[in-house]
Amino acid sequence: MFKKITASARSAGSRLTTGWKDWRSDMAESNRWFGIGAGVIVVYLLVALVLGVIWSFEPEPFDVREAAVREVGGDESRLVTGVITTSALINVVDTMLNKRGGYLSNDVAPPGVWLDNIPNWEYGVLIQVRDLTKAMREAYSRSQSQSTEDKDLAAAEPQFNFDNSNWLLPATEKEYGEGVKALRAYLKRLSDPNEPSAQFYTRADNLNYWLSTVETRLGSLSQRLSASVGQRRLNTDLAGSPGAANATRLPEEMEVKTPWMEIDDVFYEARGTSWALIQFFRAMEIDFADVLEKKNAVVSVQQIVRELEGTQQTVYSPMILNGNGFGMLANHSLVMANYISRANAAIIDLRELLKQG
Repeated sequence: MFKKITASARSAGSRLTTGWKDWRSDMAESNRWFGIGAGVIVVYLLVALVLGVIWSFEPEPFDVREAAVREVGGDESRLVTGVITTSALINVVDTMLNKRGGYLSNDVAPPGVWLDNIPNWEYGVLIQVRDLTKAMREAYSRSQSQSTEDKDLAAAEPQFNFDNSNWLLPATEKEYGEGVKALRAYLKRLSDPNEPSAQFYTRADNLNYWLSTVETRLGSLSQRLSASVGQRRLNTDLAGSPGAANATRLPEEMEVKTPWMEIDDVFYEARGTSWALIQFFRAMEIDFADVLEKKNAVVSVQQIVRELEGTQQTVYSPMILNGNGFGMLANHSLVMANYISRANAAIIDLRELLKQG
């Protein structure tokens, strides 16, 4: 009897030992896989962090004439009126879509989903792309108000008005790519001397049409940038308009302040807007050279570009500071607003020159 009990105990002990060893083996295997998984995640996050830093650098401006020569296959004889402006528009969109990291506004995974500065930069560029495409469709390519719009420009404009944050079915990049294809089709016909259906009219009123839109865009940006520190403003909505009225009564004085979390968003939107406008104004200076010289306005365009170039200076601070105007710390938004306001004032002067006979 005693021997049986002893044997049973030994058997149970052996099973217990075996079970313990199996459990320890399973735990060791689980820990090994957990360690591998944790290591992969850490490496992924480190790579994403490095990529995020690399992708946060904004692209450099490009030479609009060189870009136009490439677009027409190196044949400078095809650089007819409007080609450089159209090419600048195409290359601005191409740069936005194919810069380091690609198009980030619709990213749903790290590191793109963590970034907000470049997506806001892209939005500023996109707004200017939309405005110029609209101007080309409605004014530059038409001889008068009753003329027929260009088929390729009519196809391109709605493509750029697609949702800028859609990542699937269809992806934003695909829609904007289709817009670029339509612009290239227009450019091909425009640069072909045997294809008179595509035109680009460099009249003063056409240029003024686009400038009026740019003026309102920059005016709004200047106000939003200046509101980074908060301001008490008088309501001037109806100033100088006798008998005018608005739909809803507004207070005579109000406080305007950009939310703290949106300060860097507005700043980088202004950077993107200015970057795109630099390319467009340089192109306009070439395509509208005769009009500008006749109005003695070439230097005005050059001054606009000079002010906009000031917005592209390197930001050495790791974050957009929001100090008081005369405080100890810098206020990057107010500095940006200064350049934007000066460029906008120069645009107002340019529009006045273009209106003169």
